[in-house]
Amino acid sequence: MLELEKNTDKSNRYIVAGIPEGYDAIYLEQLAKKEQQPIIHITTDDMRLERIHESLQFFTKDVDIIRFPAWDCLAYDRVSPSSEIMGERLKTLTKLMNRKGHPKPLIIITTIAAITQKVPARAEFKSSFFAIKTANIINLQLLTEYLIANGYHRTETVREAGEYALRGGLIDIFPAGRELPIRIDCFGDEVESIKTFDALSQRSLEDIKEVNLYPISEVILNKDAIDKFRKNYRAEFGAAKSDDALYASISEGRIYAGMEHWLPFFYDNLETLFDYIPTA
Repeated sequence: MLELEKNTDKSNRYIVAGIPEGYDAIYLEQLAKKEQQPIIHITTDDMRLERIHESLQFFTKDVDIIRFPAWDCLAYDRVSPSSEIMGERLKTLTKLMNRKGHPKPLIIITTIAAITQKVPARAEFKSSFFAIKTANIINLQLLTEYLIANGYHRTETVREAGEYALRGGLIDIFPAGRELPIRIDCFGDEVESIKTFDALSQRSLEDIKEVNLYPISEVILNKDAIDKFRKNYRAEFGAAKSDDALYASISEGRIYAGMEHWLPFFYDNLETLFDYIPTA
């Protein structure tokens, strides 16, 4: 058993040094079980994050492990973060908000870049998931509106995270934070079955009872966010020109590549991961 000692300043932080790589996962597990509070472990970069995540999955038992990676693009790049990265970030934020009363110890692994980056405030995500269960009634119009507003885009064939397809009574969605897409089979407006499927072969795989959909983008394109963006954009740059593709797309509620880099224009205030788990 490792000896766990807090800093002498009576803070809630630990300084860890001299632990062999791989054994640090065992240390984090013992720390999480001892403190009975969420543990945030901040790594130097994404490569180190993946290594510690693999070690934790191998060594730890009865501990929840979630990742919070940084964006995989540069600031004010002309591209958005990948849907996989964005999906995992948003799944983590949503989980942290709905974790009250959860019995298991929790370890959050993140990086310096991710922990210092601002995210939408907790209030923005309080009702940002869409629950689907077998034998329940589903409103296709509400589902479609949710998918569009939360960053999903429609395709003929679903192959990547953040895509969805509608074909009569079949709804294919690749939700944020899931390894496999899902296929919802409806009879009228009732959900008959939910199955995972292979994105390459399109063959159905495993039956599941329910699924929660999460946003695929940190920009939720609802009316309030669009109005705030338009107001802040005009205040900063003046009246938008007719050929301003960014302004035109957002005004029409359409996804625009790289719009996440304008995050402060969409919200009144932003927070960090520490705000989502103040007791960590």
